[in-house]
Amino acid sequence: MKAWRNPHIVSFSEAVADFRSGRQTPRDFLERCIAQVEKCESQLQAFVTLDFDAARKAADASTRRYQAGQALSSVDGCPVGIKDIMSTHDMPTQMGSPAFKGWQSQQDAACVHALREGGAVIFGKTVTTEFAVGFSGPTTNPFDVTRTPGGSSSGSAAAVGAGMLPVALGTQTQGSTLRPASYCGAVGFKPTLGALPMAGIHPLSATSDHLGIIGATLGDAWRIASQISLRMGSPGYGFLQGASELPPAAAKPRKLIRLYTRGWSEIDQTTAEAFEAAVRAIQQSGVEVVSKVDDPRIAAFEDALERDVDGALDIVAYEMKWPFEEYLTRFGDRIGKRIHGLVKRAGEMTPADYQQLLEKRSAIQQRCRQLAADLGADCYVTLASSGPAITGFEFSGSRTFVVYGSWLGFPSFSLPLLESDGLPFGLQLLGLGDRDGDLCATAHWVMREFSGN
Repeated sequence: MKAWRNPHIVSFSEAVADFRSGRQTPRDFLERCIAQVEKCESQLQAFVTLDFDAARKAADASTRRYQAGQALSSVDGCPVGIKDIMSTHDMPTQMGSPAFKGWQSQQDAACVHALREGGAVIFGKTVTTEFAVGFSGPTTNPFDVTRTPGGSSSGSAAAVGAGMLPVALGTQTQGSTLRPASYCGAVGFKPTLGALPMAGIHPLSATSDHLGIIGATLGDAWRIASQISLRMGSPGYGFLQGASELPPAAAKPRKLIRLYTRGWSEIDQTTAEAFEAAVRAIQQSGVEVVSKVDDPRIAAFEDALERDVDGALDIVAYEMKWPFEEYLTRFGDRIGKRIHGLVKRAGEMTPADYQQLLEKRSAIQQRCRQLAADLGADCYVTLASSGPAITGFEFSGSRTFVVYGSWLGFPSFSLPLLESDGLPFGLQLLGLGDRDGDLCATAHWVMREFSGN
């Protein structure tokens, strides 16, 4: 298997040793990022707001700390992009909505606060689709400007994929971190539901919203996630399993379960061939990969997934009633048509409908855990998108392959290893709830085995 390589990659984790030795400084690193923004932003349009002056001041302060041997944390000096549904005290938070143009919260979201406290350089606000669910923004794909970057974390993925940033924050309610990471050739990490704090991030669905990380490397994504977790914790949850400065040591999995879900009807031959090559390479490395062809229990599990997964969007719609019912009353047509449709959908549901949806999700979560335990498998493997980014911007791409992990609330990675016609897309690893570090160890092995990272 020939792994895809991003020619634009800019890794913070690889620069930290230079900061400590004095070979380069956080300010030097930041200036490389700024130069790439100035080169690419007019075409990519990844940012809503940029503040180079504040970023340079923060990088200079970080430089002084490294020179004194007093770095605040493992992310000190790391430039980070913030999805524009996350509150920042010093920049507007506009949610991709004309109704909130210029709105400013005057405080940081918990994740932003954790990063600032650790010395990270808050670089700017990245483009989001409307409230992370509605119409798309202007952002283009870093590998083909005629294609979507994916949504809803459009700007975050494009900025990282283009080498403007080593890492950026996103969110995922259905497919909004992994899909754009897949399209933009970056690592996407969606942790277990609740593992990272959501305070200060505009809500869609309390039981489906995840804080996500999009990084140039696995190390960059894990470092940022760990800083947020260890600095803030997450109310009612605790801390990200395995949180640490470095990703958990690479661990070769015993067995992977391959999923054949409905997304396989959406892919073309070159996408299928790239995935098959990845599976063969994993098997040739001594890992057993099993599917429904090998075990009827896997087929039964996939049938259960397909039977109930469409209820994931009904859960989201029902949980959107606040604050979106009030937004529609207050702002009317300034709120996009898709949101109007979801609120209407919620209004047609009863409390009993919603309760039944929650019960079905709970049952499938247990079934997912039990199947992995029965088969002795470490995680599930599939695609992170239906191939490379699609042409055009009206539609940000199918979420079919990634919605299962959001619905389950279990951790997932999109690993930038696959390509078709020179365009990247991701291999997805789907793990078990509360075992994020274990899944990261498997992802680390896959990345090291097939890309050398």
